[in-house]
Amino acid sequence: MAAYPPLDQRPLADTIVLFDVDETLTKARRHATPEMLDLLARLRQKAAIGFVGGSNLVKQQEQIGSASVNVTTLFDWCFAENGLTAYRLGEELPSNSFIEYIGEDNYKELVKFALHYIADLDVPVKRGTFIEFRNGMINISPVGRNASVEERNAYEAFDLENGIRKKFVEVLREKFGHLGLTFSIGGQISFDVFPTGWDKTYCLKHLEAEAEKPGGVKYKTIHFFGDKTFVGGNDYEIFSDPRTIGHSVADPDDTYKQIKELFDL
Repeated sequence: MAAYPPLDQRPLADTIVLFDVDETLTKARRHATPEMLDLLARLRQKAAIGFVGGSNLVKQQEQIGSASVNVTTLFDWCFAENGLTAYRLGEELPSNSFIEYIGEDNYKELVKFALHYIADLDVPVKRGTFIEFRNGMINISPVGRNASVEERNAYEAFDLENGIRKKFVEVLREKFGHLGLTFSIGGQISFDVFPTGWDKTYCLKHLEAEAEKPGGVKYKTIHFFGDKTFVGGNDYEIFSDPRTIGHSVADPDDTYKQIKELFDL
């Protein structure tokens, strides 16, 4: 395992570089390439790095970590579920809960409605795990999260043409918007539902808290790289936040190219 300078002793000590995961650091649900991991390790010698993913830590471990390497050792800051589950230098930080926020009765009503809606949808395939409960949100997939890579690709094309997720979100927003929820389309096959303000900007709370700690680093420059940076995409809020410098990428190859150029790697 490479050794890294303490956070406050890096050449760019007041800078942190945050990354979305799917289609930014990795292909959707695929593993990060050795070249990408090497680039991140070199960047980490210069500045703090972190990921901000909507999925839970298990999925980020599968995509970025390995059987012998914990993903929390590869980044200074790990923000799973938009930062509701967070790690700083491998140490877990306090978390929050979607179910506590929305309440059990409202949650059951939302899930019941969504499952009925999915049952009536005419989509190419249905593969199971249509609603995935996470700590800070729920993830809803009309095709099911058990779809294969080929089925995901086919559904994404179908969804772009037919606006399945877009229409689904509009219906849910109209029926459940009063609960203070945000509905955010991301990835290839699903969308997230979470309390308003619990989008990817939630992770910035941890960075602000860091600045208040004795000896903590105050990050004056926060870069964010993501692929779903358009309005309605799950990277949009943090990409457009005045506290960050947003970078839109097309895919992991584009991320690699931009990072090399920006940080002279």
